[in-house]
Amino acid sequence: MTTAPSTEADDSPQSDSPTPTPTSARGLGPVLRPLVLRLHFYAGLLIAPFLLVAALTGCLYAASFQAEKIVYAHELTVPVGDTKLPIGEQVAAARKAHPEGTLSAVRPSPEADATTRVLLSGVPGVDEDHTLAVFVDPYTGKVRGSLEQYGSTGALPLRTWIDGLHANLQLGENGRLYSELAASWLWVIAGGGLVLWFGRRRAQRKVRGTSGRRRTLGLHGTVGVWAAAGFFFLSATGLTWSTYAGANIDDLRTSLDQATPSVSAAAGGEHAGHGSGAAAGGTDHGVGLDKVLAAARAKGLGDPVEIVAPADASSAYVVRQIQRSWPEKQDSVAVDPATGKVTDELRFADYPLLAKLTRWGIDAHTGVLFGLANQIALMALALSLVLLIVWGYLMWWRRGRASAFGRPIPRGAWQQVPAQLLVPLMAAVAVLGYFVPLLGIPLAAFIAVDVLLGEIAYRRGKRTYGGRAA
Repeated sequence: MTTAPSTEADDSPQSDSPTPTPTSARGLGPVLRPLVLRLHFYAGLLIAPFLLVAALTGCLYAASFQAEKIVYAHELTVPVGDTKLPIGEQVAAARKAHPEGTLSAVRPSPEADATTRVLLSGVPGVDEDHTLAVFVDPYTGKVRGSLEQYGSTGALPLRTWIDGLHANLQLGENGRLYSELAASWLWVIAGGGLVLWFGRRRAQRKVRGTSGRRRTLGLHGTVGVWAAAGFFFLSATGLTWSTYAGANIDDLRTSLDQATPSVSAAAGGEHAGHGSGAAAGGTDHGVGLDKVLAAARAKGLGDPVEIVAPADASSAYVVRQIQRSWPEKQDSVAVDPATGKVTDELRFADYPLLAKLTRWGIDAHTGVLFGLANQIALMALALSLVLLIVWGYLMWWRRGRASAFGRPIPRGAWQQVPAQLLVPLMAAVAVLGYFVPLLGIPLAAFIAVDVLLGEIAYRRGKRTYGGRAA
C-alpha cells in the first residue's frame, strides 16, 4: 500500500505486462494487477503533494488541542474556590466588561478549575461565523480575558488558525477543494497499495536483508499495510463534511431518514430535522438562565453543557450537552423562558444510526473522541503518511535508467482486462465518480490525456506495450 508512486522491485516494465493468455488460465489477479499498478503509480505521483500538505497540517491540528491548554491556560483555568456564583451573575459580569454584541450562548464551568464561557455574537471586529468568548471566574465573577472562538468544539485562535490551514490552506471556501481532493483519493491509493502488496510473493515483501530500492519498497509496503485501515477511516470521515461529496452524503442520509435531528426551539414543537434548534442573538430573559439550567439538569443533562439563547421573543432556550469525548453526551432540551418548563427533548440514543456513526467518525477524525490517545494516533497516521510519500518518490527516482528519470508505468494495461469485467468496472467507477466528483473529474482528465498521448505516440509509430507493438 502506498500514498506515493511505487512499482515492483523489478524495474523492468515487462514484468507488469504479461503475455496475453486466456483469463481462465491466469485468474483475475494477473489481469487486474497492471491496471492497479498504473493507477496507483500515477495517483500517488499526482495526488501525493496534496496528501503531504494534509498530513502535515493534520498532524499540527491533532497537537493543537494540547497546545491550546498551555497557551490559553490563564483564560481556561482558575483556582478552585468554595461556591460557584449563579450563572446569571457570571453573565452579568461578562456583559459589564463586554457590552458589545448580543448574548449567543453560555458554557457553564464544567469542572472545578474551569472558567465559564459567555459567548457573544455580532461583536465588531470578530468574524461573523465566530463568537467572542468571555472567560469568567465562576467563583469570583472576575473576567479573566476574552478570545475569539469558532465551532462546536470551542476552538480558540491557535486551533482555529491551524484548522483553517488544514481544511482550506487559509484560502477560504475555494481552498477546501485541496482537502477534498486528498480525501477523495487517499482510500483509492491505499486500496491499490494493499492489492499490490498482498499480490506479491511473500519472499518479496521482506525488509530485513534487503537494500536500495527493494528495501525502500519493503518499508513502504509494510508501513502502508499497517496504516491502511487508518487511511480508509480518515478518507471516509473527511469526505462527510467536504464541499461536494459531503453534500451528496447529506442528501443520501436525508433520503434514508438518517439526518442528524435537533431539538425544536419552538414552544411545544417536536424534533426538527436539520439545522440549529435556536439561533444566536437572544438575551437573558424570562425565568433566567439559572432556572433554565436547573430544568435541564432535572432532565439528566450533566456537564459539559451549553445554554443557547432564544432567537426571538417567541423562541425557547436550548440546553445541549457538548461532550464529544467517549462516551458522547449529546442530549438536548428546549426550555420555555416564560415558565421554565421543558417543551422538547432529544436524546443521542434516539439518533438514527448513520447520524451516530457520522458524529463518532467526525469526532475521531478531529481527535476529540478518545482524547490524548486519539490525538497521538492521528499524529502517528499523519507521520506514517509523510514517510510513505517520501519513500514513494524515492522509489520513483530510483526507477529511472540513465537519463530516463522516474520512468512511468507503460500504458495499455486496460487492454488485458476482459470486457465482461471491464464494462461493469467502468460503470462502477463512473457512478462513484459522480458522487465523489474530485475523484471522478481528475480520473476522467487523466484517462483523456493518457489516451490522447497514447494516440499521438501510436501515430508516430512509437507506441509500445511491454517492449512489443501494441
